[in-house]
Amino acid sequence: MAPADDRRRFARAAWVNVLGNAAKIVVEGIVGLTFGSVALLADAAHSVGDLVASVVVLVWGDTRFEDPDASHPHGHARIEPLTALFVGATIVVLGGSLLYESVQGLLAGESATFSVALVGALAFAMALMYAVYAYTVRINHDLDSTALAALAADCRNDIYTTIAALVGIVGLMVGYPPLDPIAGGLVSVLVVYQGVSIARENVGYLAGAGAPADHRDEILEILRAHPAVEGVHDLVVFYDGTVLEVEAHVEVDGDLTLREAHDIETDLVEGVRALDAVGDAHVHLDPSGIGEWKDATDGGWAGESTLLGRS
Repeated sequence: MAPADDRRRFARAAWVNVLGNAAKIVVEGIVGLTFGSVALLADAAHSVGDLVASVVVLVWGDTRFEDPDASHPHGHARIEPLTALFVGATIVVLGGSLLYESVQGLLAGESATFSVALVGALAFAMALMYAVYAYTVRINHDLDSTALAALAADCRNDIYTTIAALVGIVGLMVGYPPLDPIAGGLVSVLVVYQGVSIARENVGYLAGAGAPADHRDEILEILRAHPAVEGVHDLVVFYDGTVLEVEAHVEVDGDLTLREAHDIETDLVEGVRALDAVGDAHVHLDPSGIGEWKDATDGGWAGESTLLGRS
């Protein structure tokens, strides 16, 4: 699929999240204020953070589709985890504020008035968020955007928090008003947990965290499978944004011509880059058996290499 098409699909998914959250805020906010429900207002306020996050993804997120330039020679992929990190941080701050308000409501003994409209508003919110979640997941199936994934997770968790708010409304219906702020507090805790999870994942992308073991093993096998490769050492696989960057030293016959060595290096780089998770690969060819400069003693070459031999 063309990058322009991907960019349009990304924008549509972000717009659906913006409009979905705006509609939820309006409905829950009006009904919650009318009947004084802390749980409903907490759920609506949660969506204020979601709306801000959705707007940020809409404005910043599609920068990932821009080509590399002089200021960003590796492209703009890191904007995505930065955007998702902002989403997570916004959710954590909002969740903490909602928790405080819920505790205050419980201590003050404030009481809401039950109405079928409260149940209707929450049912509307759950149906709406499920529709937005399903659409975002479907669009993101091919795009594999961490920003859209964060929004989708937010929509899914919105359903859970709305169910928690519904518990508070049931408390009003059966004559136990304190269940409303209690449910609001539960919603807040779930919100904070969700934000921390999103932020923690994307901090790893931004900090250049190491690749999972299965990705590293797959890359190692590709390098070692080439018939000209006699060993692999100093393999480093880390995240550069949401994609993996690969650096490796590969040992080959030291008597190869420069053109032969170039062709081998090209094969190895193309083989590693073919993996969906890999953004770029850098392979350095070493003559086999001479070791590495970092292993040298007294200014000379070390006697043995730290290679990982082919099986």
